[in-house]
Amino acid sequence: MSARVRSGRSSVEDDRPYNFKEQVGHLLRRNYQRHLAIFQAAAADRQLTSVQFVTLCAISDYGPSSQAQLVNSTAIDQATIRGIISRLVERKLIKLSADPSDKRKVVASLTGHGRQLLQEMIPSAREITVETVAPLNPAEREALMFLLRKLIEGEDGGN
Repeated sequence: MSARVRSGRSSVEDDRPYNFKEQVGHLLRRNYQRHLAIFQAAAADRQLTSVQFVTLCAISDYGPSSQAQLVNSTAIDQATIRGIISRLVERKLIKLSADPSDKRKVVASLTGHGRQLLQEMIPSAREITVETVAPLNPAEREALMFLLRKLIEGEDGGN
């Protein structure tokens, strides 16, 4: 354990020179990059990215979804979700249609192929999660998940 942690002082409160390698954003980014590398290596479909996978999951969980609903449920920005939708339509994993309750809106829904691919990906996704947190013991894994959720809840009330 570092002296900084033992003393109860974080690098945020530290009066030493700024070290980007000790900043939360850098550490989160490094861990996210590590997770993405694990995802790409272990995914059942090597063409499917992690953000495409989570988009398929959201559509599966919530049913036919508008672009705005996907932005809200996945926390992926509007411009990025547009590209994801285009690529998923191109791969015939989702289809776009008019919203039955509001013909002006377009909703995305899973195709049979998309549903099948999602089911094939679930075991890989579970393995990816296990590998991502493998360096941690069970208590640390639980603490990490608790703290990550707490950071999100502080931002948006947990949505």
